[in-house]
Amino acid sequence: MISALDWQLLGLPFLAGLLILVTHVPLGRIVLSRGIVFLDLAVAQIAALGVVGAHFAGVESGWQVQGFAVAAAISGALLLYWAERRWPQTQEALIGSVFVVAASAGLLLLAHDPHGGESLHDLLAGQLLWVGTSQLAWAALWTLVVLVLLKLGLARSGVGFYLLFACAVTLSVQLAGVYLVFASLIIPALATRNSPGVTGYLSGIGLGVVAYGLGLGASALLDLPAGALVVCMLAVVGMAFWVLANVGLRQAGER
Repeated sequence: MISALDWQLLGLPFLAGLLILVTHVPLGRIVLSRGIVFLDLAVAQIAALGVVGAHFAGVESGWQVQGFAVAAAISGALLLYWAERRWPQTQEALIGSVFVVAASAGLLLLAHDPHGGESLHDLLAGQLLWVGTSQLAWAALWTLVVLVLLKLGLARSGVGFYLLFACAVTLSVQLAGVYLVFASLIIPALATRNSPGVTGYLSGIGLGVVAYGLGLGASALLDLPAGALVVCMLAVVGMAFWVLANVGLRQAGER
């Protein structure tokens, strides 16, 4: 069984997970601080709807599909930013409504597609184990751009944050699926919410790396879906980190 833990099989998915974490951990911390937790789920679902729309229109080229996904995600993000400015008290309800509508629209577009169930599964649960080198190279370039824009402070402005968020989520949805994107954004941020600044960021990356490693390894050993296992491992590792961190804080306070 140990032979299943082959770096040639698991290396690219693990690197893809690392690329997702380095942008999603800081963005998740911002989302949590702004109190719009389900924004990532809604924008990820809208990006997925863009991919479904491209498939429905008969578009197969990678660049064109990416264009559909980016356009959908940015449009959705701008809509939600406008809604936040217009109706701030009901922002979470509106975000949830947008998510449900986007998910339902995707189901309708795929209703008569003989491969619709498979396509929907791929968008929700992802195809992390099947990430290719060219896809990973573009993901690395995209990640670098997002990190530079984060460093330049684009996320500090309202509309800048929404646009940057849409761009980051668009590619990760196609790599890992909606569920894993949401988990990668929120669970590390929740687990490290009491850790400030760089410490919190590095802790979130660290627990994410452990969870991705355990999830991918378990997937290879048990022949189970990688995305679902990584989500569960993020929950387990995140909870363990939170418990240990709080025990440490208590002990430090007692001294």
